[in-house]
Amino acid sequence: MRLWNSIFFLSFNLCLLLPAFAADKPNILIIGEDAAGDSVPNDSRVFKRVLDALINQMHDRGFDVYDEAILTLLDKTPAKIRRTDREIIEIARASKRPPIDIIMIFQIYASSQNLASRTRINTLLMGRLLNVKTGKHLGSFEVDSGKNFNGPVECKQECILTIVGDKSRILANDLGAILAEKLLWINNGDEMSDHNDLNRMITEYALIFDGFNAKEYMAIEEYLVIFSGYAQHRPIEIRHTRSEIWYQSTIKTAKLDRNLNKMLAELDMQSVINFEGNTFTVKRITFRNKKTQENNEIW
Repeated sequence: MRLWNSIFFLSFNLCLLLPAFAADKPNILIIGEDAAGDSVPNDSRVFKRVLDALINQMHDRGFDVYDEAILTLLDKTPAKIRRTDREIIEIARASKRPPIDIIMIFQIYASSQNLASRTRINTLLMGRLLNVKTGKHLGSFEVDSGKNFNGPVECKQECILTIVGDKSRILANDLGAILAEKLLWINNGDEMSDHNDLNRMITEYALIFDGFNAKEYMAIEEYLVIFSGYAQHRPIEIRHTRSEIWYQSTIKTAKLDRNLNKMLAELDMQSVINFEGNTFTVKRITFRNKKTQENNEIW
C-alpha cells in the first residue's frame, strides 16, 4: 500500500511539472440585452446583423458558439423583447446539453438628430463576458462610430435602420474581434510565456464534503492542493462532519471528477459524488467498526 501511495502522489506532482498545453475552448452563448428603453430591441434587423457578426468573429477564432433558439427549443414561452440581465443569465444556466461556460452580452444604442441639411446618426456597441456558473466578469469593451453618420433630411425609422444596420455590422466585427482576443488570452494565455499555465481560464467550484470528520477532511485537503491546475481555495463552511470550500482550478469538470474519485479510492473512503452546476457534493458512506485509512507518508 505504501508503494501505491508513493506512485499516486508522484503522478499528481508530475501533472504540475508537465508543460501547459492550450486549454479546451469554452462553450459560448451570445445574447443581446435590450432592457434599456433607448437600446435597439432584439426583434430589429439591426440587432440580428450585429448578432451574426459577433458569432462569426468568435467562430473564426475557433470558439464553439451555440444558437439561443436551438437551446431554448423545448421552451414553449414566446421569445421576449426587452430582456434583463437576470433573464439572459437564466437562459444560459438552464442549458445542460451542451453546458454553457461563457456568455457574451451585448447592447446596441442608436440616436439621431434632425438638422436642416441632414440627419445626424450615432451608434454605440457595448459587450461584456461573464462566467455563467459563477457570474464572474471576464472582460468588457465598447466601440462607437467615432464620428456621426449622416443620413438624408427627414430620415425616418426605415432610413435610420438601414444606415445603422450597415455601420453596426462593421462595429460588431471590431467588438467581436476584441472580445475574442480577450477570451483567447484568458483561455490560453501568452503561448510564448513560460508561465502560460497561470494565464489559463480559471473555473470556480463549490466542493462539499458531507460526513467527513476533521481528520478525514485534512487528509482530503492535502490532495486538493496538489491536483493539476490548482489555483487556490478558501473555506466557506467548516463543521465537525461537513466542510464546504470554494475551489479554483484551470482543469475541466470531468478531470476534477476523476481526480476526486482517485483521491477517495487512495484514501479508502467510500463515497458518492454528485455534480450540478458548479457544485460537487461528496457524501461519505460509513461502515460499522471500520477504521479510517491513515496516510503515514511524509508530504
